[in-house]
Amino acid sequence: MAGYVVVGCQWGDEGKGKIVDYLAKKMDYVVRFQGGNNAGHTIVVDGKKIVLHLLPSGILSKSAECVIASGVVIDPFVLLKEMDTLRNNGVDVEHLRISDRAHLIMPYHIKLDGLQEMKLGGAKIGTTKRGIGPCYADKYTRIGLRVGDLIDFDYFKERLANVLKIKNELLVKIYDERPYELDELLEMFKPIREKLLPYIINSSEELNIAAAQNKDILFEGAQANMLDIDYGSYPYVTSSNPTIGGVIAGAAIAPRSIKYIIGVCKAYSTRVGEGPFITELFDEDGEKISSLGAEYGATTGRKRRCGWLDLVVVKQAAQINGLTDIALTKIDILSAFDEIKVCIAYKRKDGEIIHSIPSTIAGYEGLEPVYKIFKGWKKDISDVKTFEALPSECQKYIKYIEKFTGVQVSMVSVGPDREHNIYLHDIIA
Repeated sequence: MAGYVVVGCQWGDEGKGKIVDYLAKKMDYVVRFQGGNNAGHTIVVDGKKIVLHLLPSGILSKSAECVIASGVVIDPFVLLKEMDTLRNNGVDVEHLRISDRAHLIMPYHIKLDGLQEMKLGGAKIGTTKRGIGPCYADKYTRIGLRVGDLIDFDYFKERLANVLKIKNELLVKIYDERPYELDELLEMFKPIREKLLPYIINSSEELNIAAAQNKDILFEGAQANMLDIDYGSYPYVTSSNPTIGGVIAGAAIAPRSIKYIIGVCKAYSTRVGEGPFITELFDEDGEKISSLGAEYGATTGRKRRCGWLDLVVVKQAAQINGLTDIALTKIDILSAFDEIKVCIAYKRKDGEIIHSIPSTIAGYEGLEPVYKIFKGWKKDISDVKTFEALPSECQKYIKYIEKFTGVQVSMVSVGPDREHNIYLHDIIA
């Protein structure tokens, strides 16, 4: 058995879905291990683009069992809509499995998410307002409802009634909002229950049996290193661990089962929402990256903030996750530049050079990027099939990333289509 993990090295939107799509073809299982529908990936079915938020990217691979594991928070209305969308486009989803331990995003989670963000005003986090944070909060305060609770609907009703006492008091007394009626929510979830029951499993047991049978398993998450609840730019982060620790806890798989940890890294940097972004560009170069890279969020449609590659960020991702490989995406976008900058350190106002990510937002105050400048290659590389055929300047750029991070670049994406990839090392055992 070989366990493959795909994680993001930056702030998300690195192109993880494309890498998963490539790897999934040879997998027995594809597992989503954390996050919710606050992230999106685009798949193409018969030339039609479909954006998914909860279903694993490997859902198109009929040979692989697709599992939404216990570390994921699930909006059942979004999930069922995605399943119907794929069915209507001729895609079979009967190989989907849903963990009985995954938590349910309830309507009050979504309501509270928006209210809390509004209350923060100028200090807002930039949440997608899809209820992700409030759902994870309930998980850790032990009042969350889980997918498995739907199996015994009387038990679900009892638990929901107790939780509503807390949520309604919060809605009414703090936010002056209308309370939720128990019967109203139960009527909403009766048809949901019937539709989900055939897909609910004990995913921990199934995945560990699969590992013992030497099955190949691919683990994919949402977001990325700098949005990790512990190691990202807190509090401008997501509510879970999209890093390697999230795989172990979210999918209940033993560390020794994991052989390859593939970090997906965009050849430049982008970020959606609030929070520090040291290499962010506000000039013509930033607009050029945004335009050529079509940098708009798959989930929110928000324009992404763009900047030069920050290798301090990528190196932290390599260290935290123990990366074995890097998949470098969208390097073709940089073909338009005469010179390309890469951040290799940060400089404080007093001139001190630092080489690590600050732990607080205050620590970012006054930091400026220290750049290494590369000569651009100014050539279309989308049809290049081998590393040796890339312009020498592009080769130097890739090799420097390897040297700085200490991780081999095993795949380079030179265009948006599936065939626009260069493979430097075989990451399929």
